[in-house]
Amino acid sequence: MSKPPEIDSTVPHSARIWNYLLGGKDYYPVDQRAGDMVCGIFPGMVELSRHSRHMLARVVRWLAAEAGIRQFLDVGTGLPVVDNTHEVAQRVAPESRIVYVDNDPLVLAYAQALLTSTPEGATDYIQADARDPEKILAAAARTLDFSQPVALMLMGILGLIRDYDEARSIVGQLMAGLPPGSYLALYDGTDAEPTYVEALRRYNAGRGVIPYTARSRELIARYFDGLEVLEPGIVPVSRWRPEPLHDPPEVACAGGVGRKNA
Repeated sequence: MSKPPEIDSTVPHSARIWNYLLGGKDYYPVDQRAGDMVCGIFPGMVELSRHSRHMLARVVRWLAAEAGIRQFLDVGTGLPVVDNTHEVAQRVAPESRIVYVDNDPLVLAYAQALLTSTPEGATDYIQADARDPEKILAAAARTLDFSQPVALMLMGILGLIRDYDEARSIVGQLMAGLPPGSYLALYDGTDAEPTYVEALRRYNAGRGVIPYTARSRELIARYFDGLEVLEPGIVPVSRWRPEPLHDPPEVACAGGVGRKNA
């Protein structure tokens, strides 16, 4: 096994910045400064991050409770905060099996926080890059049964793949390894809000950062080509099956859920 890269606390990292924006505690001063810079340009960033997290919980809850999914492959999971995928899924169905995938060494250091499970279910962690779908599928097969449906979660990760064709290829390869009846759940930042795009431009210009690319809702929708996209379609994360009686704002992040029928 290759030695994992060392944690560099002098360069901001997207997973740690996200943790800061979500009210977590696993970040460094450099991540807080980067998050504050983004929020200074785009004040809606905290709202965007929290609506994104709420969508993840609603998606997992729906998949477990309504679609009967008992297996989840969460790629690019990031640092643990409230209502991680396994917690939401196993609250509905304790026998659920979850595999987390990330390549960030700090996430690896906190893997024990993710590797908790109900006695009936299972939770595993894989250190791998999203650009290596074959490795992900091979390692996930130790915990997941690929003869049964799996929910693939790609929440906010594809914007870190600068080449759009490569990002689409990653989705295609991962979904190709899953059986009919599986689901794709995905969201990413959109380019419809100029101040968000400018905040990303400033962030991407920083030393040593992994750039994040916001894309149009139309490009995000193409990740679901060949799948049956569930209602309400590819929408702002705040508006994917919101809680009753809520009138959520539109945020610069969109996603949806699609089903693989064949």
